[in-house]
Amino acid sequence: MPDKLFDDVPDRIGTSSLKWAKYESSEIIPLWVADMDFRSPAVVIKEAQGICESGNFGYGICPPALTDTIVSRMSGMYDWSVNQGWITWLPGMVCGLNVSCRAVANQATQVITNTPVYPPFLSCPSNSGLTCTQVPMVLEDGRFTIDFNYLQSLPTKSGDLFMLCHPHNPVGTNFTFNELTRLSEFILDRGLYVCSDEIHCDLILEDSLKHIPFASLSDEIADRTITLMAPSKTFNLAGFGCSFAVISNPELRRRFKAAMSGIVPDPPAMGFRLAEVAYREGEEWRSRLLNYLRTNRDFVFNELLSVKGLIPYSPQATYLLWIDARDLDVDCPFSFFEEAGVGLSNGKDFGAPGFLRLNLGCTYNLLELAMTRMKAAVALI
Repeated sequence: MPDKLFDDVPDRIGTSSLKWAKYESSEIIPLWVADMDFRSPAVVIKEAQGICESGNFGYGICPPALTDTIVSRMSGMYDWSVNQGWITWLPGMVCGLNVSCRAVANQATQVITNTPVYPPFLSCPSNSGLTCTQVPMVLEDGRFTIDFNYLQSLPTKSGDLFMLCHPHNPVGTNFTFNELTRLSEFILDRGLYVCSDEIHCDLILEDSLKHIPFASLSDEIADRTITLMAPSKTFNLAGFGCSFAVISNPELRRRFKAAMSGIVPDPPAMGFRLAEVAYREGEEWRSRLLNYLRTNRDFVFNELLSVKGLIPYSPQATYLLWIDARDLDVDCPFSFFEEAGVGLSNGKDFGAPGFLRLNLGCTYNLLELAMTRMKAAVALI
């Protein structure tokens, strides 16, 4: 259903916006990087205005109320009991992925991950001298999942790292309890560590589904898991650099912090403050956001279903929609649609040439225009 809260978005042209600056001198619609166009919750904006009025933007320290809120949130939303001492603060998720690789690099020989996947999953391992082993996901009833047979065939060494994107970017899968349990059995049997990127965990689009933190499955799996989370995707706060890792194992947490030492800065004071307000008071806004994203998802999915050469996959989570364009009779689907005035993400960057990723985090009207352009372009082939 239409919602004026999300239909009215700020003009981001000329604001140094990564998303909009890419095509700022053209009429191309930017539907690529995972950045929503919506205003953050009003309570967050009010808090930011109050901080700005003080005129002081010095170094920050995490307010105790933020860790209290996170612990309460993990328990209430995800049935996960988290100790405050397990939380380590980070300025971003990509940083956390790299630090996780560094933390295990002296034991590991490889990083295993499912593909297609968020591009840093593919580049981070080599930054720590590790091999990236890709396990292609499989389609089951129109939904991407883990190929457990392929996984079992892999040679591994105790101490290797499995990097899990959960919920999954770009395919939008919300992994089930049974899938996570099977994966945890594999992890424990092989003696692996896990870095679970759960940044999209608050964006489950199906009311019947629930996010299950990987580390919440058992004490044994928690002992081998680094969980990465942030309010940035949910509340549109990426520019304030406030993320965190949850690590219950003291030795693994020590190694993670050692890998950060002298390199990774703390989040800024405003990042801490806005994260606290968003988590504490942003739930009504989040509920309305999910409704709006569902409308956008269903519209785009149904529109693309009728386009010859394209196979869309309706995401269970995230605001990202994955499209198989390999049957489109063009050399490069990404360039083809860019020339037609729609800027998508290139599946090649995710390890899947011929695929596309579309960002649903914008106004319904903008998506209508994008669909008109995409359908008209394909009709001319």
